[in-house]
Amino acid sequence: MEGTADCGAMSEALVFLEHFRDLPDPRQRGKVIYPLNEVLLLCLMAVLAGAETIVDIARFGEKKISLLRRFRPFCDGTPAHDHLGDILATLDAERFQSCFVAWTARLTGAPADVIAIDGKTVRRSGQKNGAKAAIHMVSAFAARQRLVLGQVKVAEKSNEIIAIPKLLEMLSIEGAIITIDAMGCQRGIAKKIVDNKADYILALKANQSALRDDVELFVAEQKANDFKDAKISRHETVDGDHGRIETRRYTAIHDVAWLKERHDWPQLEGVVMVESTREIADKVERETRFYITSLAWLAHQIGPAIRSHWQIESVPQLHTRRRFSMN
Repeated sequence: MEGTADCGAMSEALVFLEHFRDLPDPRQRGKVIYPLNEVLLLCLMAVLAGAETIVDIARFGEKKISLLRRFRPFCDGTPAHDHLGDILATLDAERFQSCFVAWTARLTGAPADVIAIDGKTVRRSGQKNGAKAAIHMVSAFAARQRLVLGQVKVAEKSNEIIAIPKLLEMLSIEGAIITIDAMGCQRGIAKKIVDNKADYILALKANQSALRDDVELFVAEQKANDFKDAKISRHETVDGDHGRIETRRYTAIHDVAWLKERHDWPQLEGVVMVESTREIADKVERETRFYITSLAWLAHQIGPAIRSHWQIESVPQLHTRRRFSMN
């Protein structure tokens, strides 16, 4: 069994290195002590073992050199943390990201069911006196696999609009459902998604005020009439734990030709309203969210896709823990 495991591990290591084969190494060839493929393999295995900093990676290399030599020669051992940092700093971050995304896509299988794109500020990345700005990351997650597919760093949170198309270009999204919070509710982003043969579910908030106002007015009028003049489907879920009960009511509105005519969104097929009620002890919280989508799905089908985005948002380590990154 051990031999089989070794063969499997060796095979996966070779697949990983194959995806980084074309990553340029700008170092002077005659002065290279640590081959790039060995450095990358060291980083991968160290991060998988829990390393979070360059120092952690270097320490892993020192302690696990016999393990590493089962995959590559490592004739000169592994670099110290300062040398390792210098090596990584010379690499092209965008080329590295492209190689990494291609590798993770191979691991998950293409495409993922739901790809949730979300922007977050990295915890403790800024300084209170303003000497160092906080780091904002826009990340793409395979929702079912709970795996980061790719990330783009932005200078400010408002730059997510620029970062999202860049991130989409890195990914193989054909056949996937892309979910994005309100910042990504832009015609250009929706067009890029459908042009790449994927579908979108976009949160609708104040940044699309005219569209949001029309949707809210229509829903209010129809709701007062119990949606008798609209083609809809409904779905409800109830969850409870630790004294909390949360009810979600999904209403998918399917006849949106009038909305497409007024706002001309790419392949718009539906509007979804999600009404949430959270009960904790004697406290009741209510919230209503709206989404636009290119999916002509019923409420019970689209509900899980929307919820998968919320579940990604609720996993703090995906956003706040700083892992090895080329950015």
